[in-house]
Amino acid sequence: MSQTHEDAPRQIAIFDTSLRDGEQAPGFSMNTAQKLAMARALAKLKVDVMEVGFAAASPGDAEAIHAIASEIGQRPDTPVLCSLARAVEPDIEAAERALAPAQRTRIHLFLGTSELHLRTKHRMTHAEALTAIERALHSARGRFAEVEFSPEDAIRTDRAFLKEVLECAAAAGADVLNVPDTVGYTSPEEIHALFADLTTNVARPDHVIFSTHNHDDLGMAVANSLAAVRGGAGQIECAINGIGERAGNCALEEVVMALRTRPDHYRATTGVETRELYAVSRLLGETTGNAPPRNKAIVGRNAFAHEAGIHQHGVLADRRNYEIMSPEDIGLPSNALVLGKHSGKHALRARLEALGHDLGSNRFEQLFSDFKRLADTKREVTDNDLCDLVAEDGQGHAWELVRVEMRTGTAGNSRPTAKVTLDHAERGRLTTIGHGTGPFEALTDAFCVAAEVRGTLDSVDAHQLGREMEIEVSLTVDGAGVSGRSQHTDVVVAAAEALLAAFNNHARQARATRLADAA
Repeated sequence: MSQTHEDAPRQIAIFDTSLRDGEQAPGFSMNTAQKLAMARALAKLKVDVMEVGFAAASPGDAEAIHAIASEIGQRPDTPVLCSLARAVEPDIEAAERALAPAQRTRIHLFLGTSELHLRTKHRMTHAEALTAIERALHSARGRFAEVEFSPEDAIRTDRAFLKEVLECAAAAGADVLNVPDTVGYTSPEEIHALFADLTTNVARPDHVIFSTHNHDDLGMAVANSLAAVRGGAGQIECAINGIGERAGNCALEEVVMALRTRPDHYRATTGVETRELYAVSRLLGETTGNAPPRNKAIVGRNAFAHEAGIHQHGVLADRRNYEIMSPEDIGLPSNALVLGKHSGKHALRARLEALGHDLGSNRFEQLFSDFKRLADTKREVTDNDLCDLVAEDGQGHAWELVRVEMRTGTAGNSRPTAKVTLDHAERGRLTTIGHGTGPFEALTDAFCVAAEVRGTLDSVDAHQLGREMEIEVSLTVDGAGVSGRSQHTDVVVAAAEALLAAFNNHARQARATRLADAA
């Protein structure tokens, strides 16, 4: 049966607030240059609206909004650029000045409407609140391409008064009516019923859509956003990695991939370029120093990783056995088979082959026994560990770490210096010195000098695991991407061993290429 127009999925607008609600959360503040880099990534992600700040909050916020509007806002295919503003004239003027260079602009006006907010924050009656909303919207209309209005703390606002507020805003010129769960209080059942009621019973011009903005205080921001979509919402307000005030906002990557993965259930889609999700998530983590947790849905390190032997066997046979989406869909090159005490022979053999080790049956069976004994003592068995296990066959590491020393900058010399001593399988022992703007760059430089290659450090991901520090590095070496991971109680040794793993991986790749060329 052919699909009717009524059955076609609805297009849901994605309103990203990483640079406003997300950035104002403790630990996530960004300067203008960092905001510009994030804005470029969000534009590549193809979000529909980018809330780039709160112009009246500070001169720095206004400067960042103006810089983004001057660069990103000049492109014809750019997202709509938005500034938050209170329902007062000075805020509206500040937003107008900051967004002036952009072609497509939106102001996001808000006023608290719950009894608590009206009484304690605004000291307003219902009638005074309605007057303030109407006055602000009339002032904003015509100065921006679009106007959005939010009754702050909408979920705890009296339902009858909430409808009155929304109808007032729509009549005064709002194009988008946002219904925020400012404090993360509601549940999926409640918000679905609320949006079904509002979208049916609030009088408004035909073009006006409803938006949902959910906080994660009770861990239900994504679920509540999806329930609001099923109730009729046409826009979701969210942030990369779920960052935002207190426990955060609805996570953009989660809600977008839920709609993509379950179109049969939600009957909705987005225009987001999902293959950019991993890149923008990593950029945010590196920019703010706050990487998402390992078990974070979609973009966490474990999201497409498998350690259990049964799962690894199933994924090797057909990854759809244990993956409901493809890692390539979010910009990851592949899934990861993490080797640990739960892993089986299929995963071990696959990883050994990927590292260039083709072992016979008898040698593999012995190695598997050694691997299991080692795995019982470690959280994960790394590539370096595997090469140690097969080293007696002459197929081990190209490089071995002998010693590492680090000197951080002083008042007279601010550049950190790293000194590494390495043993090479063919060249013997080498000692090299590297420099950089930070200790990781200095270590990378020292390894590049030893290996006689050109390399740059792309990212560092560090986690405290009990007494140990786990560090994963990604580099570009002679134009090829390589990575390495290690754990140690000494952070300098952990960093050096992670780089060691990366350079050994590079050496193995180079050896495999030479053998293939020779064949």
